[in-house]
Amino acid sequence: MAHSVAFSSLSVGSVRPARASDLAAPRARLPVPGNGLGQRSSGLLSAVTIGAGVSLVASRLSRRRQGLRGAAAREALVFIDGEAGTTGLQVRERLAKHPGIEVLSLEPGLRKDENARRDALHKADAAVLCLPDDAAIAAVALAEGSDTVIVDASTAYRIADGWAYGFPELSASQAGLISKSKRISNPGCYPTGFIGLTRPLVDAGLLLPDAALVVPAVSGYSGGGKGLIDIYEGSGAHEPWGAYGFGLNHKHLAEMSKWTGLQQEPIFCPAVGNFKQGMVVSVPLRMSQLKPGTSAADVQAALAKHYEGKQFVSVAPLNPTDVLERGAFLRPDALNNTNKLELFCFANE
Repeated sequence: MAHSVAFSSLSVGSVRPARASDLAAPRARLPVPGNGLGQRSSGLLSAVTIGAGVSLVASRLSRRRQGLRGAAAREALVFIDGEAGTTGLQVRERLAKHPGIEVLSLEPGLRKDENARRDALHKADAAVLCLPDDAAIAAVALAEGSDTVIVDASTAYRIADGWAYGFPELSASQAGLISKSKRISNPGCYPTGFIGLTRPLVDAGLLLPDAALVVPAVSGYSGGGKGLIDIYEGSGAHEPWGAYGFGLNHKHLAEMSKWTGLQQEPIFCPAVGNFKQGMVVSVPLRMSQLKPGTSAADVQAALAKHYEGKQFVSVAPLNPTDVLERGAFLRPDALNNTNKLELFCFANE
């Protein structure tokens, strides 16, 4: 009998293997406000499934968690470069409610003016870049010579030297690295589910570093930005669900490999569904990819230990079927606007 494991995040429904003894699919679910499909957003659910073994689900990550440091004695002045975009609008909405933050805005006519943007980047205590990759790189160049903390929401710097990866629960030392850094890259939404499930298992020695993983995933359409939102919310016809990324060269692959400690990139198979925000990320594993003798309980325990005491990440007990809608489905939108990440482990041993 072939044993398998699957990581799963929040999805419209759970991914089920053809045979319980054969496969299990990992999933991650989260609402995606984003700057293109793949940005981390409102809520995330991830799961790992081990067919004839274990299934873990990392459930519900809420909107993008920015890496801004705590408020000082005076209000921190924050500039959002790209504040009129899908991501920028949501960041502005959140920061505007923070009593220790003042948002520095440019007049609409100056938002693309290089000199005005440079001045704002140098004046601010911190800046959040809600821009495409090339524009984010140009913005960082404009900020050279300043003491401004930069939080970049694009994929441009997620594996770059000199940048702190903005996933504070990644390891025991990551939050400290973020708090001391002036260059912080915000994690992608798909990678958050995948890394959130696999990194603790690699660190615990349960998931072998040479494991060759497959990652099916589905996201809400807001992750595609204004263009995809207009398609899904407009009057024209559109697909109810669509797979994409058939070139097998998704921009998140390097990030998913580097921050898990795995030796090779996964095969990533993303899709978009007819719901605005939410995501399910699945990672099927065979038991042979785990340390010999590893049980489903060991996998769940490793996740629970890694995230013990974390404010925004929680791990459910083994086989928490009560979280499944109608006893079968994981909703992709259950954690919208909460900033939380929930992990689940389902087993069939």
